[in-house]
Amino acid sequence: MIEIKDLKKVYAGVTVVNVPHLEIRKGESVGLVGNNGAGKTTLFRMMLDLIRPETGEVLLNGEVVAGHENWKNYTASYLDEGFLIDYLTPEEYFYFIGGLHQQSRAHVDDFLSGMGDFFNGEILKKGKYIRDLSKGNQCKVGVVSCLLQSPELLMLDEPFANIDPSTQFRLKSILKDLNKNKGVTNLISSHDLNHITDVCDRILLMEKGVIIKDIATSSSTLSELEAYFGVEQG
Repeated sequence: MIEIKDLKKVYAGVTVVNVPHLEIRKGESVGLVGNNGAGKTTLFRMMLDLIRPETGEVLLNGEVVAGHENWKNYTASYLDEGFLIDYLTPEEYFYFIGGLHQQSRAHVDDFLSGMGDFFNGEILKKGKYIRDLSKGNQCKVGVVSCLLQSPELLMLDEPFANIDPSTQFRLKSILKDLNKNKGVTNLISSHDLNHITDVCDRILLMEKGVIIKDIATSSSTLSELEAYFGVEQG
């Protein structure tokens, strides 16, 4: 599904990402963890062809991402509110995204009717522009716009960061269902070690641009990560 070869990004003489080789198989749920500045978001942005690497390439289903288009048909991502069109209402934005995927308004409305619990009554029919929503509610709009696309590959950067606890648990349930029951490949970055180890069956630990651990999630993974990051026990 995903293959990275000799991928390197340098800013001001400092190498911020250096991934010689990485493979993520179709249907895997992979978490990316690391401190601020570890290179997680930069790696995501290179994978989505938003920034160009100094060297190397990213392939999705065997196709080089840079300069090609087909991967966009099955990939959905939300990295931050910059992915949204903030002068639209949430409804207008969902119709726009649906239209890009040849979905009728009726189809979009039907899909959104199943998102009531996730939205918690705070998103639709409020007459607000996206720019006037809280960061947490903007995140909800971004995540749901991804789900609307029925992707084969879903990439989310810090999706748990600004949403309330109830929505965090609902999001975890959605991500598990997508992966286990629908075969969606999930790639999720998060600082929340509890959530990421609960949702993902493989964890990549990044430090100073390098993936230093590649762990199959087990009952000991959370404590192993907590020990690495110096989280106090008890």
